[in-house]
Amino acid sequence: MTLDERGLDSNGSQLRTNASIAAEESEPFMGEAKKSHVNADSHVPDPEVIGVSEPVLEEGVNQQTRAAKIHDFCFGIPYGGIVLSGGLIGFIFSRNPTTLLFGGALLALSTFSLKIWRQGKSSLPFILGQAALAGVLLWKNIEAYSLTKKPFPAGFYAVISAAMLSFYTYVVISGGNPPPKKKLKLAASEQS
Repeated sequence: MTLDERGLDSNGSQLRTNASIAAEESEPFMGEAKKSHVNADSHVPDPEVIGVSEPVLEEGVNQQTRAAKIHDFCFGIPYGGIVLSGGLIGFIFSRNPTTLLFGGALLALSTFSLKIWRQGKSSLPFILGQAALAGVLLWKNIEAYSLTKKPFPAGFYAVISAAMLSFYTYVVISGGNPPPKKKLKLAASEQS
């Protein structure tokens, strides 16, 4: 018999027995952890492991992977607001309504895109319209920057317009806006 640092009497056989009991008790937990892997075929977790009684639809998962990760109007509305406010300031000083009209059109297209998306319809025409306006603004601001070499406002708007044109291109290539979560739940309940 030995005395450990806590003042308890124990021998080697009791320690081995206690260690084997602890290992046996932890096996059910290890088994459950091994079951929670993702199926290689469908990329959907086992419904019994995650506690879902109804089957998980592969179509809903595939539909989400074909959509962009962020909606066009999440960046489009602020972008339209920035261009509109810059256009308003420019209109006050130079009486040139061009940027004011572009900002208003961008803001309107982004808002309509949000409205159509909430109805569960495709907002692709509005995304394409925003992309076209971002491309025109990029061209216009690159020309203005090349003539004036002023980083603000022409260089600033050129950089933002290039970023937004890239973003709209990403949204179009990835398949448009992600579907509303309400529509996914309705589609799942209709198919079951």
